[in-house]
Amino acid sequence: MNTASLSSVVGQLAGYLQSKPSAHSYRITVGFDGFVDQIIEVVDKRYSASSYERMETIAQFGERIVRSAGLSTNIELVPKLVKIGGNGPIMANALAAAGQQISYLGALGVPEIDPTFSEFVKRCRHVVSFANPGRTDALEFLDGKILMGKLTTLAEITWENLIARLDREMLKELFTEADLVATVNWTMTPYMNDLWDKLYQFLEAEAPGSRPFLFVDLCDPEKRSAEDIRRAMASLERFSRFYRVVLGLNLKEAAEVAKAMGIRLSQAVETIPLAEITQRLSGRLQLWGVVVHAVKACAAVCSEESAEVTGPYCERPKLTTGAGDNFNAGFCLGLLLGLPLPEVLALASASSGFYVRHGYSPNFIDLQEFVVLWQTNIGRSF
Repeated sequence: MNTASLSSVVGQLAGYLQSKPSAHSYRITVGFDGFVDQIIEVVDKRYSASSYERMETIAQFGERIVRSAGLSTNIELVPKLVKIGGNGPIMANALAAAGQQISYLGALGVPEIDPTFSEFVKRCRHVVSFANPGRTDALEFLDGKILMGKLTTLAEITWENLIARLDREMLKELFTEADLVATVNWTMTPYMNDLWDKLYQFLEAEAPGSRPFLFVDLCDPEKRSAEDIRRAMASLERFSRFYRVVLGLNLKEAAEVAKAMGIRLSQAVETIPLAEITQRLSGRLQLWGVVVHAVKACAAVCSEESAEVTGPYCERPKLTTGAGDNFNAGFCLGLLLGLPLPEVLALASASSGFYVRHGYSPNFIDLQEFVVLWQTNIGRSF
């Protein structure tokens, strides 16, 4: 998107947000994962007990590891922050910060909820925890992150454990009367396909009348087989009977799904135009919407409309773990608000852009102010 077009889109979004004292509050159901994240810096040079130089790039970290092959090495990790983690809690927390009514179903701890989630739980309308959270060591770099997860507890995320804590009427309310349902982190949830199958059977029996949005984020499916990915896509296509289904992907994930679905791309993923891969996926998958985000831009095809937006790039992010989940939250909020698709993408980019600069999710006033700041800095890093 050229600078003039982007300026127009961001200006229109700024005008819309400034005209609203607060975001309209929608009913949103999110599940099913949960993690306790430890944010970590990797030491390059240590100067004193309190002074060190961090490794700034993943390549720098990788080179250190490669050089140690056959020799061994010592790498120092400095924990900086312990926070809520998991695609579901981070996305839901961002939506709650923007004033939405959140029902969260997932792995926050049993029989007691882990204290890490205490503030998040207070923001939610309903919380049903039916499994224990995973743990992640998130190694943060300026150009990305390496997430080192401990996932065995996510095997507790099953339909049987969920329905043991929810009666049928509440299930119906949460999955048919919400304005939007989000099920995220398919890759790390070993029984998600089975859970989707059971949810589909439940919806089939209930025959709901409305068609809310269903937002799905796979979360880095590289380690899953092509057959698994194709089965997941088939499940999502079936859900189109009950929902307007939107698949959210980052660029790497989009390339992996394209490969599994037999889509031959014209270029390597590093150089392929974002709009091309988004449109190719949309043409192959029978879904209401597909959205793909990269570091500097994002693109979507929804209900046969397409758009692409260049985001507010940040050279030195404060926190990147959760940036994609905040993007997803902003995108879903934009859909619910009924914004034009370019402005939906701009709102998603603003939500993520604020988060990486400040290390926490924006409330509605934060979004208003950030979009105005972005408007005055179009084409510049800020």
